[in-house]
Amino acid sequence: MWDYSEKVLDHYRNPRNVGKIDDADLIGEAGSLACGDSLKLYLKLDGEKIVDAKFQTFGCGSAVASSSILTEMIIGKTLSEAKQITNKDIAEELGGLPQEKMHCSVMGHEALEDALKKYYGGKYAEDNTEENLSQSADKIVCTCFNVTESQIWEAIKINGLKTVEEITNYTKAGGACGRCKGNIQDILDTYYKKQQTSVSELTPTQKILKISKVIEQQISPELQKDGGDIEFVDLEGNKVKVKLTGMCQGCKNAQMTIKSFVESILKDKVDKNLEVEQV
Repeated sequence: MWDYSEKVLDHYRNPRNVGKIDDADLIGEAGSLACGDSLKLYLKLDGEKIVDAKFQTFGCGSAVASSSILTEMIIGKTLSEAKQITNKDIAEELGGLPQEKMHCSVMGHEALEDALKKYYGGKYAEDNTEENLSQSADKIVCTCFNVTESQIWEAIKINGLKTVEEITNYTKAGGACGRCKGNIQDILDTYYKKQQTSVSELTPTQKILKISKVIEQQISPELQKDGGDIEFVDLEGNKVKVKLTGMCQGCKNAQMTIKSFVESILKDKVDKNLEVEQV
């Protein structure tokens, strides 16, 4: 039996915004009944602001909860704000999901992404791709669950997945006949090889820009949730100098925050050789 948070159980038992918007401005879809899970997301807009969102889903309790919490997360946001939401954000908003159910949060993100693509068109795809890692975005890797190569790339990039089993938990790819597991491993190997090559080719200026972006978009928002924040001060070789501010400043757990959170993320997202120290 999986261990679900109270928030997951609440949204499963009392789902919000279930149904259909007849005059929806955007509709996003993900999954399929043939694969066991499907989701249709309806958005009503006022300009670029999402004023209403509803969903119809066929799937397990985690799929219902993920879809329900997603509608709450996006109502009141602009489309550009909604574009920043990832499956990781959905899972965290629910208080976490079992690894075997993470694909439900991915399905929610894919439905939102599908709706946004219909609004932004090619510009969305261009803006939403940090690196052109896949040369065949629509290639089907897992025919059992209709999972594409681009979906696997995205899951690896957002969630830092390292094993085939993790990819199966997040996308369902490889979860049926298993014949695609070799291809999934090849994608993993290629992804991290490209990442390592990319890091080794970064100039000091490029590395500083990448560190700044990760701190601004991934680290700072998490610290702000607890009343703290962080400033990037300098880069000397592989030493990243930062300054903790707000509630984080002078906190007895400041060093733990630096090493277990800030440094681990920068090692994963920028360069495994980086060391972080507080100034």
